[in-house]
Amino acid sequence: MSNTEAVRGGYVHLGAGDDEARVYYEECGEGPALLCLHTAGADSRQWRHLLADEEITSHRRVVAFDLPWHGRSLPPGRWWEREYRLTTGEYARRTLQLAEALELTRPTVVGCSVGGATVLDLAWHHAAEIGGAIAVEAAAKIVGRFSDLSIRPDVNGAEFVASWTYGLMAPQSPEALRREVWWIYAQGGPGVYRGDTWAWSEDWDLRGHEGEVDTARCPLWILCGEYDYVCTPEAALATAEAIPGAEAAVMADLGHFPMSEDYGRFRPYLLKALDDIAARSGRPS
Repeated sequence: MSNTEAVRGGYVHLGAGDDEARVYYEECGEGPALLCLHTAGADSRQWRHLLADEEITSHRRVVAFDLPWHGRSLPPGRWWEREYRLTTGEYARRTLQLAEALELTRPTVVGCSVGGATVLDLAWHHAAEIGGAIAVEAAAKIVGRFSDLSIRPDVNGAEFVASWTYGLMAPQSPEALRREVWWIYAQGGPGVYRGDTWAWSEDWDLRGHEGEVDTARCPLWILCGEYDYVCTPEAALATAEAIPGAEAAVMADLGHFPMSEDYGRFRPYLLKALDDIAARSGRPS
């Protein structure tokens, strides 16, 4: 067994002027693109198990990137002059910029949490530009996650965010992987998790517009871990039921970070969604 991985890393500059951001991405494999979106306050390391899955990368080009302000990407322009608050539209815009820069033709997009809400936003507003959508831990509306606690001067924001998100995982998930999720969250920039949850918990709202998502042009799956108490299975299933043609599944023994906390359990659900999207879109699986 090799002690190296075939994952390749690089940087791409997105936007121009004050909008320009130096963005880090990783990729592995060749073929139709699968573009991965990370959760609030984290980065592309969450997708490392998928990037190392040789069965998938043998026939797919898997790409994961760090949104500006996250991981190894830098904030854009004169970032210190404004409060950081993300919107799902902004996340979608950067995703499409990256796809264009890397020449990813109608990629299938998979994202979790705020990344999952962004996947729904892409399916809603950009169905012609993506080939399929897998929204993980996402629903039409989520409330209650935006908080100022992580930026209080008397609170260790890194430990607070890491520990607050730790409780969202399933108790069955291996402790080493749950601790890895904690570690990644502890490394987020000041105020970044708070700014991201603005997009997820305040900005994002699909309610009343579910029927506008065109699953004929962009096949859609919604996946939700049964232990997720923020984006509950009930909320995820209700969203899928309101979107004509959407498919959904509740994932047993998984929580809010399925691709990170227990990829082995998550993998069958991902493969089923990928195969179904490929069949419905007429593209290679």
